[in-house]
Parts: sequence; C-alpha cells; structure tokens
Amino acid sequence: MQTQVQSYSGIWKVAYPIFLTLLVQNMIQVVATAFLGRVGEVELGASALAGIYYIVIFMLAFGFSTGSQILIGRRNGEGQYGKIGEIVVNGVLFLLSMALVLFLFTRFFSEPILSRLLSSEPVLEAALKYLDWRMYGLFFSSINVMFRAFYIGITRTKVLTVNALLMASVNIFLDYALIFGEFGCPEMGIAGAAIAAIASEFVSVLFFVGYTFYAVDFEKYGFRGITLTSFKVITNILSISLSLMFQYFLSLGTWFFFFLAIEHLGEKPLAISNIIRSLYMIVAIPIFSLSATANTLVSNAIGAGKQDEVLPLVWKISRLALFISMLFIVVILSFPEYVLSVYTDNTSLIKDSIPSLIVVMSVMPIIALRNVFFSSVSGTGNTKIALYIEIITLLIYVFYMWLVIRKLQFPLHWCWTSEHVSGGLIFILSFVYLRSNKWRDKKI
Repeated sequence: MQTQVQSYSGIWKVAYPIFLTLLVQNMIQVVATAFLGRVGEVELGASALAGIYYIVIFMLAFGFSTGSQILIGRRNGEGQYGKIGEIVVNGVLFLLSMALVLFLFTRFFSEPILSRLLSSEPVLEAALKYLDWRMYGLFFSSINVMFRAFYIGITRTKVLTVNALLMASVNIFLDYALIFGEFGCPEMGIAGAAIAAIASEFVSVLFFVGYTFYAVDFEKYGFRGITLTSFKVITNILSISLSLMFQYFLSLGTWFFFFLAIEHLGEKPLAISNIIRSLYMIVAIPIFSLSATANTLVSNAIGAGKQDEVLPLVWKISRLALFISMLFIVVILSFPEYVLSVYTDNTSLIKDSIPSLIVVMSVMPIIALRNVFFSSVSGTGNTKIALYIEIITLLIYVFYMWLVIRKLQFPLHWCWTSEHVSGGLIFILSFVYLRSNKWRDKKI
C-alpha cells in the first residue's frame, strides 16, 4: 500500500508550489537578462559574471539553510514540532552575522580579485557597478532562505508561491524603471538591476514575517520562550550544514570559473553564455523544485521510520522531473530562434547561440537524475558523503573545462559538454550510495 507521500499526487502536492516559486524567480532573471541584452553585450556578459560571483558567496548561506531544512524535516517527521522554532530563529541570527562578514569581505576584496581575473576592462567596470549595490541583498536573502527552509521542511510550501509572485512584481517593475530610466526614475543600467533585486528581497522579508505571525502556530512549533543564540542548536545545524555550505560554494564556484574561462574568449561568447545559462535555469525549474521536494520528503520519511520507502520515492520523483523537463525541452528546441529573441534582438547573437542551446538541452535529462538523487543523499542527513561526491566530480569537471576551453580551444558549444561529464558522474555516485543503504541509521 502506497502512502500519500509515495504517490505521484502526494509528491506533486509538495513540489508544485516550489515549482511555481522557482518559475517566478527565474522569470525575474529572464526579464533582467532580456532588459540588459537591450542595453549592450558588455552589460549582458557582466551581469552573468557578477551575478554568479554573488551567488557563489550567497551559497554559503543557502547551504546553511538547506542543512536547517533537513533538520526541520527530520523533526517534522518525528513529530517533534516544538524543536523547530529554535532551529529557525537561531538560524536567522547566525546567517545575519555571516552576511555581515561576507558583505565586508566583498566590499574590500571584490575589486582586487576581479581585476586580476577579468581581461575586459568594460566588463570589469560593469560587474563592479552591479556588485556595489547587489551585496546589500545578502542581509535580506539570508532571512528569506531560512523562511524557505522552514516552510519546505514542514511541507507547507504554498506560501512560497505567493511570496515569489510578490517578489516578481516588485522586481520586474523596478528593473524596467531603473535600467531604462522610466516612470521618473534615473537611468541606471546594470546598477538598476541590482537595486531592483535588493528591493524585491526586502519586500519578501516583510511578507514572510507578516505571514508567519498571522498564520503559524507559535506554540506548536516552539517559537515562544526559545533561547536566542543557542550555541547547541547552531552547532547541531552546522554539523549538517558545513558540508553543504562547502559543497554549494564549490559547485557554484565552478560555474564562476566556467564563465571566467568564457570571458577570455571574448565579450560575445560571454553574452551568449549568459543567455544559455538563463534558459538552462528555466528548464531546470522542475528539476530544482523536485530536488528540494526529494530532500525534505526523504528527511521526513526517515524521521517517520519509513526507510524502505526512500529509494522507490526517489525514483518516482526522478520520473516526474524527467517528464516535466522534457516538455520544456521540446518547446524550446521547436522554436529556438523565437525563444532566444526574448533575450536579444541581435540576429547574429541569436544565430550563434543555437549550437550551445542544443548541447545544453541534451544534458537536461541527466541533470534531472543528478539533482534528485544528489538532493536525496543530502536528505538522508549524511551531508559529508554529498560533499565527497561533489569534490570528486569537481576535480574532473575543472580538468575537463581546462582541456576543452584552454588547451584544445574548442568552440563555445563544446564547452557546455562539461555539464554532461559532471551530471553523469554525480548521478552514478549518488545512486551507488543510496543503493548501499549505509544511510539508514544516520542520526541527526
């Protein structure tokens, strides 16, 4: 007899609000990329590099929140709801402290770091202009990811969709107003995109705080009378999160170095890669949403003592990820020129982007399996294993990038085959670990 969680409808009930949230959030990125694509190739390429630079740093906070989410999911599955509030509150305080440290680091060291890595002076100038504003968002995004961890951990994900719609409305309006100088606003170009992102994150914090006070049972989840800055709670979260923080930092760090390598090929390949990355993220939306679902459902299932249901659950989630992502792929490859024209009206840029687009779409089925299985490994609580898998894969990934981009100097679309290498290897290693059953007795 299947439980609701094991049924496709039960999985989708948890996943679809996350899916809608990611869809809306990525539409924000699509709109910003499309706007900057009409400002110029330099701004389009610089936004990719600066955006990934920011995300690499932000991933430290996201890794901590994911560890918190695993712990919340386990406590939720065990029925120990009263221990969840202290995880959330102490997690927020820790992340705000970390955000301050990261903010100060970027203020002092971003320019000397990027000036040594980038070969194009215009790209460097535009990237720094973006980062000067964008880094303020670390404080708001740190709070937001802990709210996200809380609501995913207790499988109450519909609120994420409402929040994402609100963020998108604010972000897209301000993107248009500040990038192009509309509605009486100054024309700020790439800096306007950064300010719009910060404003939407601030609105998101206000929404989450208001909704939580209105709709959450503070007694049930132990938000009343908790100890602030409990080092025991923070240490417990870090025991799970440290591996994830380092793992995500490394994973996104390779993206950053990938784009650095592309930047040395020229401003046009960098602009093309930003467009392709945006489409990659759109097709990956169902994959990311179902991966987050796998993470929390695996954690909940183990907490409820249902270890035998874990692997069948992971396969069902994987099949859903494959099916939905394939629908996206078919649509995009049926009308590639039309899809690419959303980002730019430069016909040469559109034509030159198609080979890379085809290569990236071909890897998405592998990415679907990779992300769901890899997130499930983290969901078991054994985040060190996930880190080891990541490190092994990244070493091979970096070598492959060096070989294809720097040594052999293959065309741009060949550079994107690095995703086939890393995706396939992570899936295989994650599958082998889950089949080994060594995670069954892991206590967190």
